Amino acid sequence: MKWDRDELLCKHLLTKPKPEIGTVLVTGATGYVGGRLVPELLARGYNVRVMARVSSFEIEGRWENAEIVAADALKPEQLSKVLEGVSVAYYLIHSLLLGPDKFENADVEAAMNFRKVAEEQGVKRIIYLGALGDYADNLSPHLRSRNQVAEILREGKTPTTILRAAIIIGSGSASYEILKNLVLKSPVFLLPRWAKTKCQPISIRTLINILVGVLEKEETSGHVYDVGGMEVLTYEKMLRVMSKLLRKKKLFVHVPSNNYGIFSYFASLLTPVAEPIIKSLMMSAKNDVLCKGGNTLPPSMYKPISFKEALLRAMSREELDAVHTRWSDEYPRAHELALKLHELKEPPYYIDSHSILSSKRKESLFKSICKIGGNEGWFYSNWMWRLRGILDSILMGAGTSRGRRSSNILRMHDVVGFFRVEDIVENERLLLRAEMKLPGRAWLEFLIKNKNDQNEIIVTAYFEPYDWKGHVYWYNFLPFHYFLFTNLLKQIDKRS
Repeated sequence: MKWDRDELLCKHLLTKPKPEIGTVLVTGATGYVGGRLVPELLARGYNVRVMARVSSFEIEGRWENAEIVAADALKPEQLSKVLEGVSVAYYLIHSLLLGPDKFENADVEAAMNFRKVAEEQGVKRIIYLGALGDYADNLSPHLRSRNQVAEILREGKTPTTILRAAIIIGSGSASYEILKNLVLKSPVFLLPRWAKTKCQPISIRTLINILVGVLEKEETSGHVYDVGGMEVLTYEKMLRVMSKLLRKKKLFVHVPSNNYGIFSYFASLLTPVAEPIIKSLMMSAKNDVLCKGGNTLPPSMYKPISFKEALLRAMSREELDAVHTRWSDEYPRAHELALKLHELKEPPYYIDSHSILSSKRKESLFKSICKIGGNEGWFYSNWMWRLRGILDSILMGAGTSRGRRSSNILRMHDVVGFFRVEDIVENERLLLRAEMKLPGRAWLEFLIKNKNDQNEIIVTAYFEPYDWKGHVYWYNFLPFHYFLFTNLLKQIDKRS
């Protein structure tokens, strides 16, 4: 995928590109930050190698000039090939998506594996994006883990640049979407004590400039830098700023409770972000995360902007429908390893198809199909889709509120509510895999085929039950399929 120069975040960065450095590895490239970093490095002429758990046509097509290598940091035997011939490696791996009960051990194990293999392969430098926070402050599991990883990498023989940042504000970031959706959907804010905790949020634009800048300034090797935005704000103040920008009058009520489980659960019902992520972030909110001096980055790479400007930039990207990466790109973790429809040994136990004929062009029909689950919902009986999503959210599943990265365009692995794109063939096929709580595996497929000088639009539901509960589930919903899917197809035709 080619990016327009106007979309590049480092176009005004004053440091000079140094492609002679050699191969630059980006781990976590399919995540929110890594997905923004890769095109910047490619645009500056670097030889970029991308590490992904699973290589796919989508990833290779996304960065045509990057080398894609499949590996998992938890499997050291896979890292040797990835790190062979690498000069500088960006370490953007973290396991926050596993939830607060699991990610610490995974983070430590992955960092130790990476450090060991990097030494064996002669990597000259590692650049790590960690988190602000001091050990003396009784850190949350999330912040403690990020600091542990920094120490593990620094203890190795490979010089490591540590960048410590607070929450990231940008279109598609988890923190931004939590703030925005809470303001839009919550009439009253019940604020716990940690709403007064201080934070120094950083914009994604500033952060990407720093990540590229330290690569191009070799003197930053082996140093630790605290990086943040222009302002120190409380979480309450951030909500107030967002409320003012969105012109929403809110009632703020301080409460004595600090129960992270309760607050994260209800926040997950109001925002697109999953409860495990919200809980990990909220538990970190008990600690002040501020830049406290130390080494200072040169102004050529570090020009922080205000919190308000960061919000406005994020909103403008959403309005332009130009959000290139999103927190959901990597959630749930290792979703790309999920069993695919074509990998089933036998066809799914239940298959239900519906179709209509259309005189519209394939291109127009497919464009309409690719808008489902966006700003216009599912075109027909939106209340039923929302009800199913609400039920899933209550059960702490994906929920339909996850929304989409783009309202008009879909690519492999994109989220569409409680579905994810498993396969997409332009003007022919869209296959969605269900990620909600189910007693089985489910898929929804849209096909366009030529038939008697017209185009046939077909929607097919596939379901493979786990046990008897799956069979009961299927027959409970089967009576609704005809009306739901036939009218959905009619709306697709009508909107084409």
